Amino acid sequence: MKVGKVLQEYGVLIAFVVLILINVIFPTGSFFSPENLRNLVAQSAAIGIIAIGMTFVILTGGIDLSVGSLVALCGAVGILTLNKFADSGTPVLICCLACIGVGIAAGFFNGVMIAFGRVAPFVVTLAGLAGFRSLALHLGNGGEIRSQVPQLGVFGFEGIVLPFVKSQAGGPVVLYWGAVTFLVVALIASFILNFTRYGRHAIAVGANEKAAFFSAIGTKWVKVASYTLLGALTGISAFFVTARMNSVGTGSVGSFYELDAIAAVVIGGTSLRGGRGRIWGTVVGVLLLTLISNMMTARGVGTNIQGLVRGVVILVAVLLQRGSKSSD
Repeated sequence: MKVGKVLQEYGVLIAFVVLILINVIFPTGSFFSPENLRNLVAQSAAIGIIAIGMTFVILTGGIDLSVGSLVALCGAVGILTLNKFADSGTPVLICCLACIGVGIAAGFFNGVMIAFGRVAPFVVTLAGLAGFRSLALHLGNGGEIRSQVPQLGVFGFEGIVLPFVKSQAGGPVVLYWGAVTFLVVALIASFILNFTRYGRHAIAVGANEKAAFFSAIGTKWVKVASYTLLGALTGISAFFVTARMNSVGTGSVGSFYELDAIAAVVIGGTSLRGGRGRIWGTVVGVLLLTLISNMMTARGVGTNIQGLVRGVVILVAVLLQRGSKSSD
């Protein structure tokens, strides 16, 4: 197998292992403590859930720049709904459903405009980036919306106790519900992509939309389904972000989520041209970006320069994809 092909297929995994080895050889603090490894997954959860949905969109040859603003809108509607039904028996469930419902509606709208309105994905989702944030700011009067239901925090800082794993202090280590959901969504999405008709059709549309159309694939509805799925996952992510903060800062929450999600998908080996991608690569890509941030923070790299490092990583990932294509 050619070196370019190996880098294309397993480059993100190789990079992740190399960074782990760097931490083994040059340790900083308590990197390998159970709590820190748990936090690595937990910090990746919000972006990771969105990035999994973004994988399907990019597979079809599309892109979505609106997900960060949509997180703010879903969270704002979710908190307002939570407070309105605070005295009901299931306010947190209603909040979760509201977040997902708004995400589905926004994703469906994007998909219909792109597939049936024939407007470029960049234009539609750029409008969503501005529009969804504006709606969130309107709902929150330009400020923060706070939860009046303490039970919401349960989904931010509670979860499943990991068996046979103890913290440095000897206590239990809890894998938060957001991280659990991230891993479950990744498994389900991997099955959908690899073993369902929709997964095969999404790849076919991204590889050659015209050929897919003449093969009796409903290319437009595949695109609508992809954007709707991304919207639903964005709503789920918004719920856990909201639960973790017990509030929504309508002007700040979700900022740059779209860039991190797209970066994770590309680093994970999904082609921006569409037609090629994998869920496990996206998952490792998200963890890799979080790991890079943690390593830079632990080693005293200023936050002002961290964006440059992340940008270099993204460029290298894209260049490796182009190089492997030209060598095939």
